[in-house]
Amino acid sequence: MTGAQLENILKKHDYQKSSLLAILQDVQALDNYLPRKTLEAMSQRLQVPLTQIYYLATFYRAFSLTPRGDHLVTVCTGTACHVKGAATILNTLERELAVQPGETTSDKKYTLETVNCLGSCALAPLVVLDGHYHGRMVGTKVLSLLKGDKKDASKKS
Repeated sequence: MTGAQLENILKKHDYQKSSLLAILQDVQALDNYLPRKTLEAMSQRLQVPLTQIYYLATFYRAFSLTPRGDHLVTVCTGTACHVKGAATILNTLERELAVQPGETTSDKKYTLETVNCLGSCALAPLVVLDGHYHGRMVGTKVLSLLKGDKKDASKKS
């Protein structure tokens, strides 16, 4: 993120400390994570302790302090999803993407994550790809979903 981009975000929020959460969201929307240098610059410009910014950035799961892929793949591992095969789906994704949960592929296309529950137990097992819920997953279905996304991603490139 450039200094000018950060300045535009801060200006949009009138340099208000009370808008810190919204500012963090805007920063993450640009970089897909919260770079340390940007957080340090925010701290100086807003005169907010860096610890306060890190508190918010680490409290909310939506924020990431490490680079994320262009596409976020989330596997629910809650009880209903676990019973219906979430571990198999997760293993399939780990093999296909060659990453573990919490990691990003080397080409920065995908980040794989797990969550304890998404609250959609009737759709178990559940995979969320870029915010879109895909229920009743099985290994072959999740591979098709991923391959479909890879085709879409290559069209955008």
